[in-house]
Amino acid sequence: MEKYLSLSGNHSSNKRSLEGLSAFRSLEELILDNNQLGDDLVLPELPRLHTLTLNKNRITDLEYLLDHLAEVTPALEYVSLLGNVACPNELVSLEKDEEDYKRYRCFVLYKLPNLKFLDAQKVTRQEREEALVRGAFMKVVKPKASSEDVAGSPELHYTPLPSASRELTSHQGVLGKCRYIYYGKNSEGNRFIRDDQL
Repeated sequence: MEKYLSLSGNHSSNKRSLEGLSAFRSLEELILDNNQLGDDLVLPELPRLHTLTLNKNRITDLEYLLDHLAEVTPALEYVSLLGNVACPNELVSLEKDEEDYKRYRCFVLYKLPNLKFLDAQKVTRQEREEALVRGAFMKVVKPKASSEDVAGSPELHYTPLPSASRELTSHQGVLGKCRYIYYGKNSEGNRFIRDDQL
């Protein structure tokens, strides 16, 4: 009887099949980190599953995922979604802040009220109470992008370089002058070298 299962990897195909998990109805812990799982994730009914980690995948539709988990994993107490677009935090996206993460936690706790840990942080009584009162209103709604917007807009990637030096054809070298001159008078690296060895 398996109680713990970890599926990990860096798979190249977009289609993920987890239907084989239906053979493990007694499964209690499931780790699906770094498997490029997306919004098409479908888990079989796992009534004893209490720990699920889906870190570093491609999950964007939080509400669908939470509704699905509430249906197929009634005993769930620990969930981690770090590294997904659905889990907003400052480390993954520069556009997100601490308030976005608090709203996310509140919404997740509203949908999955039996959680004891979310993203490696213990759920507090205060968070649980706030989720009961405001959780339904914490859903982040994003406007749907039209096909014209997606086709017409180039993909933007962050780069610390100034806009003038981002193109490969317009590269200019940089020459700087340093005011500090190293004389080596107080160098600890030379203390074991005698003058006759120089």
